[in-house]
Amino acid sequence: MDIGYARVSTKDQNLDLQVDALRRAGCAKVYQEVVSGAKVQRPVLDTLMGELRPGDVLVIWKLDRLGRSLRHLVELASVLLAQEVGLKSLNDPLDTTTSQGRLVFNLFASLAEFERDLIRERTQAGLIAARARGRLGGRPKGLPPEAEKTACAAETLYRERRLSVREIAAQ
Repeated sequence: MDIGYARVSTKDQNLDLQVDALRRAGCAKVYQEVVSGAKVQRPVLDTLMGELRPGDVLVIWKLDRLGRSLRHLVELASVLLAQEVGLKSLNDPLDTTTSQGRLVFNLFASLAEFERDLIRERTQAGLIAARARGRLGGRPKGLPPEAEKTACAAETLYRERRLSVREIAAQ
C-alpha cells in the first residue's frame, strides 16, 4: 500500500499542495503533520513509522519534508529498507522500490558516512593541535574551591546521619 506523509513547519503554511499530490500519486492514506523539520520529536511521523508493513511504500512530496538532515534521511531510509518498506519522493530522484532508486539512496548513505568521517578527522586534528599548544581539554580535575566547602558540609551531614541523602541533595 502507498502511504503518504506531508509536513509543514508552521501553522501559517498550507499542506494542500502536498496532500493533493500524494492523493494523485495513489496514496491510500496521507498522514499530515505541522511541526518544524528540526524537531526530533514528530509524533505523526513516529506513528506512521510504527504502522508501516513490509511491501508498503512511504511516499513524500520532497525529501526535506521527511528528514531533518542528510544523516536523518539516511537513518530513516535504512529503517524503511530493513522493514522492507519502499521510499518514494514525488519531486526528487528517489524511489527505493527500484534498483536505480536504491543506488541513489546508497550514494546518499555513502556521502553521509563520508561527511561523518570528515567531521571525526577534523575533530581529531583540532584536538592534536590544541594539545601541541599545551591545552589539555576536558573537565578540570576535582572540585573547584568554592564547591569543596559544600561537599565537606554534605559529607559531614551524611556521616553524622543528621539528614537523609535526599534532604542533603535538596539543600
